[in-house]
Amino acid sequence: MLLLVLLVLGSCQRKLTPTATNNPATTATPINPEIKVENIDFRYLAAKGKAQVDMPSLKQTVNINVRMRKDSIIWMSLGLAGFEGVRARITRDSIQIMNKLQREYYAGNFAYLKQQFNVEVTFEQLQALLLGNYLPAPAGVTPTVVTEGPQQRVEYAQSGLLLKQLIELSRQRVKELTVTDPNSQNSYMVNYTDFQALAGTQQQFAYSTLVQVKQGSGASTLSINYRNVDLDKERLSFPFSVPSGYTRKN
Repeated sequence: MLLLVLLVLGSCQRKLTPTATNNPATTATPINPEIKVENIDFRYLAAKGKAQVDMPSLKQTVNINVRMRKDSIIWMSLGLAGFEGVRARITRDSIQIMNKLQREYYAGNFAYLKQQFNVEVTFEQLQALLLGNYLPAPAGVTPTVVTEGPQQRVEYAQSGLLLKQLIELSRQRVKELTVTDPNSQNSYMVNYTDFQALAGTQQQFAYSTLVQVKQGSGASTLSINYRNVDLDKERLSFPFSVPSGYTRKN
């Protein structure tokens, strides 16, 4: 049990996360003004709750603690009954994961992640998935935008995959993301529910996230339910140090 979100997204044998077509550290793709969506904006975010994963090789419910510095650091701590089992610190160019249960740690980057766990994902995509933010089409790709009553449907192709996002117009927030491989019909779907205004702001945050991955006849799910989320309440730290005696896994 290393990093639940990434393991579930990597459970399909063929990549089901589109590859960035430019350098995300230097180029941000603007959102088409036709698309009526508002992304969560912040400098620091802290969230606590529970995560439940149901995979053929793993069924577990854990406490989850997430901290972010926007566009810079994603930090996670997973544990049970007050005991931390896994800690992860992810930046644009590094991934560090410490498994306290096995006294092991992993260190690399997103290329390393792809090699080890069959996960092709960028920092921006991971951040957006955790926040329920809209994923813009890559430069040069014009999405199909259709208004269907109380929602807006946005579709585009990227890296041979079809991405569909449903936006709830009353909140201007993404409520569903689907990524499908048209050849294999492998897919993952992310549903965002239980929207609540964050304290001191008008920003609507999805306190519940459900990820469903379908590969052939198999399926895996991950649900995250937050009990509290704070924006810019304080300047956060992102501690990560490996004790002596831990084994580095390749």
